[in-house]
Parts: sequence; structure tokens; C-alpha cells
Amino acid sequence: MQDETLPRPLQSPLLAGSAGKSIRHGFFTRHGGVSEGIYRGLNVGLGSHDVRQSVLENRKRVAQWFGRPVEKLATVHQMHSPDVVVVDHTYEGERPEADAMVTATPGIALGVLSADCGPILFADPNARIVGAAHAGWKGAVSGVLENTIDAMIGLGAQRDRIVASLGPSISRENYEVGPERVESLKEMNPAYSAYFSPSPNPDHAFFDLKQLTIDRLTAAGVTAENLDICTYPDDASFYSYRRTTHRGEPDYGRQISAIAILEN
Repeated sequence: MQDETLPRPLQSPLLAGSAGKSIRHGFFTRHGGVSEGIYRGLNVGLGSHDVRQSVLENRKRVAQWFGRPVEKLATVHQMHSPDVVVVDHTYEGERPEADAMVTATPGIALGVLSADCGPILFADPNARIVGAAHAGWKGAVSGVLENTIDAMIGLGAQRDRIVASLGPSISRENYEVGPERVESLKEMNPAYSAYFSPSPNPDHAFFDLKQLTIDRLTAAGVTAENLDICTYPDDASFYSYRRTTHRGEPDYGRQISAIAILEN
């Protein structure tokens, strides 16, 4: 019988199949945490109004899930930006403003937080270089995915060896946007029209952030996978900013997706 007190992350077939035993990853759900109330479960969001000690305990559990030699969980202060930071042995727990991280240093888990936006985990198993990115629509169209790939290449990865997996995030049928979003994205790039589908509400549309993400990853020359799991309908497993908004709740938790190099 599975221990309900421990995190139970989801696995990417693509990452698990290509990375072997030297790289470990997990798309963590709400299961296995100590937070209570509207944050029930494994809330890792330091920006939420959850009890801070509960959040710190949850983050500790995430790091422990990786086992040795992983002793640090690195996260950033996410800003819906295209910015990427390189993490190495000097990391001491700071959270720079950025939306992606890359590393070639074993023993550090790179984690991105999400509650509908797309968490993307990257690996070049041959070069033993990994990355993690948070991509909502702003980050995706401004280049956070491509910048993460470029940062990995800067550390020695090869583009055609990089694999990337998009974890649980909001699906098209639950992501309705207003006319201002539709028009702004179409003005930015007319090709973005392909990611909108009709909504029953006038001038609104459903937006396919998942497909946009996968298309940009593929266009950047990496092998990409979509786990095709939506955060919105599954209250038991995932936090969702949009679901919280629709329910009129005062705040929401964040899940984490993380990847680490295990061996020297």
C-alpha cells in the first residue's frame, strides 16, 4: 500500500526512457504534503499565504524524494519572463527573478512552480545537463523555452539530443480568454490564430497553450512530449489558479515540477 505521506510525482515516458539512472525527475501533484485548508497537500508556493513552515516542509519533502546526492532544491521568483539563470554549486537558496534554470551540477534539483501554466523539464542525458522552465502565455511567446535551450547549449548540451516534457497544465477547453488577449496575440504574430478556437461567449476564444508550447519546442529543434494532463478539473491532484478564481477562493497553492542530475 502506498504511503500517503510521501510525494507521488508523475513521470515523463520521454525523460524516463532517455535519461537512464543518472537523471531523475518528477511532476509533483498535491499528494504527500502537510498543508491544510485550501492549500491541502504539497503546496510549495512561498508566494502563497499558506503557513510558511508547512511550505518549507513540503519543499523539503520534494528534495528528499530525489534521494542522495540531491541536497538542494533550487527555485526562482517567477515573473512570466523569458529569463533563465544558470545554477551551480554556489547556489545557497536565493530565488533570483527568472522563469527558467539550467545546470550541469549534480545534487541540485531544479524546480518550477505552476498552477495552470506549463512546467517544462529538459535534459541532454549524454552531456548530463538539465533544465526547468515555467511557461504561461507570456513566457512562451517571449522566448523562455528557446532561451532555456540556448542556456543548456551554453553549458555543453547539443540541440538534437535535448528532450523536453510539458507537464500538467491547463488545457484548451478550460482556458477561455477575452478579446484583448485574442487581438494582442494575433497582432504579435498572425500565426497565433491557429491556437484559438470558438467560444460560446461573444469575442472570446479558447486558447491552446499546450500546443503552442509543443510547437515552439519542436521548432527550436528538440524532441518534445506533452503529458496532456489538465490542472483545472482535478481538484484532488492539482492546484489551479483559474479554478480558484472561478470559485472565488482567496488564494491557491502551487505544485512543483523538478529535475536533477544524480551522479558525478
